[in-house]
Amino acid sequence: MIEMTIDSIRVSMGNGQRVVILKDHPEERYLFIWITPEQAQSIAQEMQGQAHQRPLTHDLLKNIIKELGGTVTSVTVTELRDQIYYARISIDLQGQHFEIDSRPSDAIALAVRVKCPIYAEEHVLDEAAVYPEWLERPTAGSSRRESADRPREQYNLDAFRDFIQSLDSLDDFGKE
Repeated sequence: MIEMTIDSIRVSMGNGQRVVILKDHPEERYLFIWITPEQAQSIAQEMQGQAHQRPLTHDLLKNIIKELGGTVTSVTVTELRDQIYYARISIDLQGQHFEIDSRPSDAIALAVRVKCPIYAEEHVLDEAAVYPEWLERPTAGSSRRESADRPREQYNLDAFRDFIQSLDSLDDFGKE
């Protein structure tokens, strides 16, 4: 499993779809997971520390787990099947460990609330990660590595940067 961080949440100008972008540190591989507007709002508002008058579904789940004496230890993007991501929520409760099936967007929304790590399985990254141009994409049987031919600063990141910039950031989501 590879620990990921939320790089950003963006909206496509072309079709209005939202995407949460997870980043692998220090490898700089990116995982793009398309999510609903409601999930994007839930994640973005929590990351920005915005309070809600009433608990959202993810707040409810967090509160139930806490009241039962459980702890969410991590969430993991476990699989990509037929272009659909799958995730698991890991919960410790009364000396037992549980793995609960989840949509990645729900797992991520819960993770930002309980401040637990977000992981992705290596095989998911191997299949779906987006690499900046300056990284060599690994071939079957090889390990991922940065090209040694030239310094990182000499690589052209324009195509990757253009794609990211074509998406609107939700960093100011809900702000006036």
